[in-house]
Order: sequence, then structure tokens, then C-alpha cells
Amino acid sequence: MRWDRLFDDLAAQLALDESRELDSEVADRVRRERALLDVHTRLLANVDANRVGLHLPGRVVTGRLVDVGPDWALVETAPGRPCLVALAAVRGITGIGPGARTPSVVAKRFGLGAALRAASRDRAVVELADVDGRLATGTIDVVGADHLELAEHAADEARRSANVTGRLIVPFWSLGSVRRIS
Repeated sequence: MRWDRLFDDLAAQLALDESRELDSEVADRVRRERALLDVHTRLLANVDANRVGLHLPGRVVTGRLVDVGPDWALVETAPGRPCLVALAAVRGITGIGPGARTPSVVAKRFGLGAALRAASRDRAVVELADVDGRLATGTIDVVGADHLELAEHAADEARRSANVTGRLIVPFWSLGSVRRIS
């Protein structure tokens, strides 16, 4: 009878060791998988799901997450009022749930320049904020490989030569957000 208890005790210890080893392996795999996630994949899983807050220096862009690219996010701050946010300017994110979604090959290539070119084609009046919070209004005339050129004019005026007060070159690395005004 003592031998039976001894063998039962050894079997229980072996089962406990195997269970601990499995738990450790699962935890290690979870850590490795989480290490592969980036902000883009986390945001993609939350498109149209929650109200998010993208914290930029000095302000927070809050609204419904409409779309996400590898280096930008489009947030609808009010109905029909999208705001394009450069992810490089984001200092924190609130309101997203758990999970991630792998982007398509095409989505991975649709960078900030492509998104800005779409806004430029519309010839809409925009409010541009840089990473320091400085604001400028005007129309995006040119989108280069790593910068944009804004024809500055009043928000309530159309982009006409007589209304342009200046030209502002903004490198992508200093861009905070671009919000369509009209």
C-alpha cells in the first residue's frame, strides 16, 4: 500500500511538471506572437469598432476609426469630417480593443503619401497641424516622396492665386494631422 501511494505521488508530480511545462510553453508562444504585432495591425482590428483617441502633442484626435494605412490613420471626428493622422506623430492611443488583423499586401503599400495625394486630388481646403501643434490652412498643391507643399490661404477662401498668402513645405516626419475643412 505504501508503494501505491509513492507511485501515485510520483505520477501526480510528473503530471504537475508536464502541466507547468505546457503553461510555460504557451506563455512563451503568446509573448513571441505579441512581439510581432505593430500599431498598424492593432488599429486594423478596430476599424469601425470603437471610438478611438489618437494622442498627439498638445491635443487628442477622437472619433470613429475609418481606415488605417501602414503609417496613417483616418478618424472621423464628426459625421463627414475625416482627419488624416500621421502615426509617427501619435504619442498614445486609447479606446482600441484587443486583437490584431493582418493587412493585405496592397494595404501595406498604401502609405501616407498615397493618402495625401487623394486629398490633394480633391483640391479641398485643409487644416494642417504639425507635430508641435502649429496650424496652417490651405490647399495641398504637391505631394512628394517625403513632403507636401501647402498653398496657404484662409479657410473660407478658394485656392486662387490672389488668395494664396504663402507656400509651406512640410516633411512627412513633422506632419501631425490633416483635416478637411471644405
